[in-house]
Amino acid sequence: MKKVLAKAYLYLLLAMLYAPLIFIAVFSFTESRVLGNWTGFSTKLYANLFTGGMNGGSSLLAAVENTLIIALISAAIATVLGTIAAIGIFNLKGRKKAGMQFLNNIPMINPDIITGVSLFLLFVFLGITQGYVTVVLAHITFCTPYVVLSVLPKLSQMNPNIYEAALDLGATPSQALRKVLIPELRPGMISGFILAFTMSLDDFAVTFFTRGTIGLETLSTYIYADARKGGLTPELRPLMTIIFLIVLILLVVMNIRRQKANQSK
Repeated sequence: MKKVLAKAYLYLLLAMLYAPLIFIAVFSFTESRVLGNWTGFSTKLYANLFTGGMNGGSSLLAAVENTLIIALISAAIATVLGTIAAIGIFNLKGRKKAGMQFLNNIPMINPDIITGVSLFLLFVFLGITQGYVTVVLAHITFCTPYVVLSVLPKLSQMNPNIYEAALDLGATPSQALRKVLIPELRPGMISGFILAFTMSLDDFAVTFFTRGTIGLETLSTYIYADARKGGLTPELRPLMTIIFLIVLILLVVMNIRRQKANQSK
């Protein structure tokens, strides 16, 4: 009976997680503007999404473009800064190291709305005009700690004598960093980049408070504004389906590669 209840509980959780996604995916193949109203199979919403043939189509595509650009820039810079910070924290000793790790964890635990309001007040105090730049700076700020958290375990697993041996053999610190440290830390850096990209892609609160009034829209703020009008643009359904499929394919590919790497060992 315990096994049956455990399986039933697991299936219930999976159904609650994936049923809405499947529901959206199914109704992305119909022209109805009302979600849940099936008017026959059609790929018109997908065509409208890619051709911009819809009401507000250009603004939706612009929001997607802004979201991807901001996420890529923020994740790339956060990966560089986070890797450097992780190396610095790792080389600290005792209470200094513990204190820096504690400070690094605070932004991840801190609610997004507090981070957003704090950065908003900071930009206002400094007199920085809010817009694209402030959003990117804000995203870099809250993404960097996640990169640090991803890189630190790789530093702990690495043999510290490799870096010192490179210096003893005549390599400069920059050469040892590029040819020894970075190859060893690359898996952690990639994981940190993906995590930072996902966090930036998903963010709403920080973006909402730091985008200003110039009309900058990301996907999350676009959906929020669209929902306040009393409904969602139908073309969001195929967009959500495509994003879900891309993430699913990436996860499958990563798991297959991980299994092959484990088998080769």
